Amino acid sequence: MKLAFHTLDVFTRHRFGGNPLAVILEADGLSSQDMQSIAREFNLSETVFVLEPHDLVNTARMRIFTPVTELPFAGHPIVGTAVLIGQLRARDMIRSQDVGIVLETASGPITCSVRHARNQPARARFEMLQAPMPAGEPAASHHLSQALGLPPEAIGFGNHAPTVYSAGLQLTFVPVRDAAALRAISPQSPYWQEAFGSTQVQAAFAYTKMPENSPDGFAARMFFPAPDLREDPATGSAAAAFAGVIMQFEPRGDGAHHITIEQGVDMGRASQIFLGLEVENGELTGASIAGEVIEVMQGMIEV
Repeated sequence: MKLAFHTLDVFTRHRFGGNPLAVILEADGLSSQDMQSIAREFNLSETVFVLEPHDLVNTARMRIFTPVTELPFAGHPIVGTAVLIGQLRARDMIRSQDVGIVLETASGPITCSVRHARNQPARARFEMLQAPMPAGEPAASHHLSQALGLPPEAIGFGNHAPTVYSAGLQLTFVPVRDAAALRAISPQSPYWQEAFGSTQVQAAFAYTKMPENSPDGFAARMFFPAPDLREDPATGSAAAAFAGVIMQFEPRGDGAHHITIEQGVDMGRASQIFLGLEVENGELTGASIAGEVIEVMQGMIEV
């Protein structure tokens, strides 16, 4: 069996930036074991397999695999897959208007809009199915600082304190003092389990203001332990849950708000994630994730 694949850089407008993604098309003939083996072969943070939808009113079904497991939901695979399908199926239409695409995931159908304006990178936006919610208590700050290789006094800024939130995947959010502290993070494997092992994905999303004292710009670094302790250049699912963090520590007034998150800079894969918030009567009623996408490669894989 030979299947077409594409690789894309997501949450960037520059090739070889952002978070790389592999997408395998027409993958209905593959078993789950086949998909896991292919994801391990690509060895990217996620690989997507596109299948026929269960409900024909939807555009496609997608399954998302890391090199070691399947995920029910992840942000950059949704953004990248939506753009690729838009380019393959409606290339002319997305140049003149937003085109709606509905992707079936294990978490439910995700509604996306795709646009590829003239002289601009392609871009996709999707609405979150699940509002971000508090999802437990973080470890003590001294455990968090130890696992991140920082002094205890580097944890926190303003009224921000460590929290655990989920918008599909539970993880720990760790505010750090400033940009220098963010750059200085050096994950320490022996202390990781004690600091982050109680959460679903045992991951840490460290963040600070960027530029300093800006209410709408943040810099972040994301670390996760599987298959080994590594850094992620752009994490849409974390950005979605970050909406809850924003509303806890810097609540916004009613209306639409736009937050920019820069990630991956220290890896040489600078990324920009656009987080949208909808607030009504002081409550978060909706969150969206958007980003730009660049296609890098395409080819055939033989299974």
